[in-house]
Amino acid sequence: MMQAVPGRAGEAGLRRPRLGFLGVGWIGHHRMNAILQTGVADVAAIADPAPEMARRAAELAPDAALATTLDELLETKLDGIVIATPTALHAEQAIRALERGLAVFCQKPLGRTKTEVQAVVDAARAADRLLAVDFSYRFTDGMRLIRDLIARGALGRIYAIDLVFHNAYGPDKSWFYDPASSGGGCVMDLGVHLVDLVLWALNFPKVSCVSSALFAEGARLERATGRVEDYAEAAMELETGATVRLACSWRLQAGCDAVISAAFYGTAGGAALRNVNGSFYDFVAEQYHGTQRRTIAGPPDAWGGRAAADWAVRLASGKKFDPSIEHAVTVADTLDRIYRR
Repeated sequence: MMQAVPGRAGEAGLRRPRLGFLGVGWIGHHRMNAILQTGVADVAAIADPAPEMARRAAELAPDAALATTLDELLETKLDGIVIATPTALHAEQAIRALERGLAVFCQKPLGRTKTEVQAVVDAARAADRLLAVDFSYRFTDGMRLIRDLIARGALGRIYAIDLVFHNAYGPDKSWFYDPASSGGGCVMDLGVHLVDLVLWALNFPKVSCVSSALFAEGARLERATGRVEDYAEAAMELETGATVRLACSWRLQAGCDAVISAAFYGTAGGAALRNVNGSFYDFVAEQYHGTQRRTIAGPPDAWGGRAAADWAVRLASGKKFDPSIEHAVTVADTLDRIYRR
């Protein structure tokens, strides 16, 4: 059993949250660093099935106890847990943590299906604990400015949205290619960000209709093939009357590392977020009016860890269950419809 690490007093008399980290590969390690930089929480425990990964993460938090499993983390006195494990484990691990009274920050997707995601949200509500998902692109400077333009009516009535996330590479872990483990291919991995981004930017309108086409190595996939898609297109109609076109892929012959964009077209103007020179990290946002354009945001923008940092700050301020997490169920439902299940 691991030993608890003493906490420190925080501002306004609130105790600093003691956090556990489950899975500290590249993403888990990065999110830990982002949370530490907020200065509002302590890393009390780190768990990873690969001991060397846990030891490397512990370089950021030398006083943290080390473990290999969730069971060991749950034996430690914690206030919250950050989950960065394979997709198939997310829902079960999040529910177990919530039922033990811990707040949860989880990598996307929160679950493989709407049913799994709803179960996690229900557990958070029952426990009255803060639950958040790492929908990191919401936290780019550019998308926040575009969302504000839309909310203020500066673009008029939005009627068309184009979303793209093409990755010239594929995941390097085998579980991504097993539908039972991953829940799906590039849509589950990349498209989930696009679906969340468009619904979040438009204040979560109802999705009226969804159609899709999924491909694996150039061949069209039908249901229950036992394979995951590496290219997908989807069309969505929103209750507002707007149409959404979405495309995402792994290993596309795109001529660069990545093609990422979210473009919104309205009756009074347009705006788009797009990556710069194939980068996964650098984005520019532009506002359009007729043939004119102006840049409203650009690099550098250290956005990657902001979702985790935001959760930690809210947890430290005493926040409990946040009903807006229900939107994660809407995103999962839309993905289910793209997968025609």
